[in-house]
Amino acid sequence: MRKSKSLLLSLIAPVMLLAQEAPKPYGAIPSARQLKWHEMETYCLIHFTPTTFQNKEWGYGDADPAIFNPKKFDAQQIAKAAAAGGFKGLISVAKHHDGFCLWPTATTNYSIKSSPYKNGKGDMVKEFMEATHNNGMKFGVYLSAWDRNDDRYGTPAYADAYRAQLTELMTQYGTLFTSWHDGANGGDGYYGGKNEKRTIDRTTYYAWTEKTWPIVRENQPMAMIFSDVGPDMRWVGNEHGFADETSWATFTPKGIDGKVPVPGLSDYSESPSGTRDGAYWIPAECDVPHRAGWFYHADQDDRVKTPDQLFEIYLKSVGRGANMNLGLAPMPDGYLHANDVKSLEAFGKKLHETFKDNQAQGATIVASNVRANADKFDPKWILDDDRYSYYAADDAVLNPSLEINLAGEKTFDLIRLRENIKLGQRLDSVSVAVFKDGGWKPLVSATSIGANRLIKLTKPVTTAKLKIQLYAPVAPTLSDFGLFNEFVEDFRYDQVSNAVKALSGKDVKIKSGKGLSKALDNDPKTIETVQEFQQGIVFAVRQPVTALAYLPRQDGVKEGLALKYELASSDDGKNWKTIKAGEFANIQANPIEQVIRFDAPVAAKYIRFTPEETVGSSFTVASFTLFN
Repeated sequence: MRKSKSLLLSLIAPVMLLAQEAPKPYGAIPSARQLKWHEMETYCLIHFTPTTFQNKEWGYGDADPAIFNPKKFDAQQIAKAAAAGGFKGLISVAKHHDGFCLWPTATTNYSIKSSPYKNGKGDMVKEFMEATHNNGMKFGVYLSAWDRNDDRYGTPAYADAYRAQLTELMTQYGTLFTSWHDGANGGDGYYGGKNEKRTIDRTTYYAWTEKTWPIVRENQPMAMIFSDVGPDMRWVGNEHGFADETSWATFTPKGIDGKVPVPGLSDYSESPSGTRDGAYWIPAECDVPHRAGWFYHADQDDRVKTPDQLFEIYLKSVGRGANMNLGLAPMPDGYLHANDVKSLEAFGKKLHETFKDNQAQGATIVASNVRANADKFDPKWILDDDRYSYYAADDAVLNPSLEINLAGEKTFDLIRLRENIKLGQRLDSVSVAVFKDGGWKPLVSATSIGANRLIKLTKPVTTAKLKIQLYAPVAPTLSDFGLFNEFVEDFRYDQVSNAVKALSGKDVKIKSGKGLSKALDNDPKTIETVQEFQQGIVFAVRQPVTALAYLPRQDGVKEGLALKYELASSDDGKNWKTIKAGEFANIQANPIEQVIRFDAPVAAKYIRFTPEETVGSSFTVASFTLFN
């Protein structure tokens, strides 16, 4: 009998020990650097180059370095404001598409050393780094692959120079949390004084995987590499800051026409959503400017995103398993406008006040199944505020439920869930029910939990009991559960005085085509399409005009977006005088209202807007506005 019992125990013991082992990872899993990045959640990107002084969104590469001379540059003020907003890092745009380098690089004279700032002895990347660290944040750099100033662009010599610039940044500015590279490559530029268009083969020119990314890996092994398609994090596919409602951290990059996916040349159709069971762990980063555009423009002082708008972005980025990257735009003098500072401070307060009290604390939790009945997989661990301690079910139990008995009735309007992503993104979905009138009533459901899932309820709910039902293709591993209340506070900006007055319908009419009535209805949802647009859109005006605004279509379609324009005036409708000409930089990624301010008021009977270049073969517009 004793032998039989001993034999039975010897057979059972290994099975029990095996059952107490952690679940095997599912699919692609994050690297150590990606885990640290997920924990950051938010950071900021600072655009400050000669483009700021030109009042443009993209510099053309033609700016004289002499204009770059901020009178009151204050990296500490910028970093302090970001830290007050709860952000965990700052990224310096060390070089944007204009080619101007904010550090004294050995690769080109088109840099801060050729500017009057600190008599050519300055290093703004270093100043941003020091200010970032002084305010308890991590530091990163952005290095544009496109250079609209460098005469070598398009030749192997520039690709070598670009890698030399990257090496300087990776070796001279301490530990970096990211090396950031976007997909803008090739097009019109100044190119050493040559006003021309240059193109490259994006699939081979930069040798990203063979020569460029290894520079980051060797010198900054914990730095996240951002590009449209990874390798560490991906662009979410828009500049609104929103990931899809269902957003996976796993992703399979896709090329176009069978080509290898590279920055600026890939299929972005799954960028907002990711790929369920994708080949790689490449989570989304949601980049969005604090203002309407990435660079400072005085006419946007009253268009700084409010704390509530930032919180919505937070819910739809961080709250969907992505990270939030907010673009900050210092003024030409070199510091943030008071409205930007006020917004950041109030957003930081909103985050702190919202998440400081977890209404689920003190609850008791009963699971329908606990892995091996082991304490280390008990549901109590979802309340300890540790991302990596977790509840788990047995391998054969894919849809367990957790009944949560709160410490009395609690009121909340925000639910937080997290998985232990060290074991992969396992949960397909969850549903939450509340106990009411003697039974369970459905409350809300969500998909793709991952590193963080925030579910905002339409109105506050009061209850003492909840039930969470988990759905997964493998044993789920839930690491966090929280109930919170969104903090709401009245917020208003300081008075701004740079607003201009829009002309009314009686003072402006469109004479082209059939009147294009939808183009003057101020409704962003309506769209006018013009096939024959080469002769321009002619406005008859009855008052002097100081600016014209073009609102692109807002439905996400790029067809017909104006890329370049010319504005002209006439008193007889036959003889025209050019007022301004230029480009709408970044309009495809960020189709915000494009405001063209005139150098002086134009008193003419007719104003003509001509799209010089568009996406596709037509021109589209949601709305035009002329200003007095």
